[in-house]
Amino acid sequence: MTITVGILKRIKSGVFVSELSFQTSRSGGPGGQNVNKVETKVQLNFDINVSPNLSENEKITLFVKLKNKITEEGILQFTAQEKRSQLLNKEIVIKKFHDGLRKAFEQKKIRKSTKPRKGAIEKRLKSKKVNAEKKANRGWKRD
Repeated sequence: MTITVGILKRIKSGVFVSELSFQTSRSGGPGGQNVNKVETKVQLNFDINVSPNLSENEKITLFVKLKNKITEEGILQFTAQEKRSQLLNKEIVIKKFHDGLRKAFEQKKIRKSTKPRKGAIEKRLKSKKVNAEKKANRGWKRD
């Protein structure tokens, strides 16, 4: 599986970080009484339509591959609430975003069809013949 080199360079250079917007809210999960007071859940929003760092083909690819994470307005959303810290959740959600982009632009390896080897074909036919003889010899025959 290969990834388009251009998009990989842009992800590593961090050009998308300036286009991201974050929203925080109260999170479920671990944290005790802290859960009810502190907004640790982080939601990342990325507006695909207005991104200057994506070509039209790349935008279409994102809409097709990540359609479950895109709102009707064309905003790509990721959330993180695994940790008790807002900062850690922000780092996690940025990593999720980068992983999502990488996965969307991954090109699947084309499968080459292969023929079975001659020895494998002979082995299969021999085992079929042995099984057929074994089954033919079962039971009793009437005279």
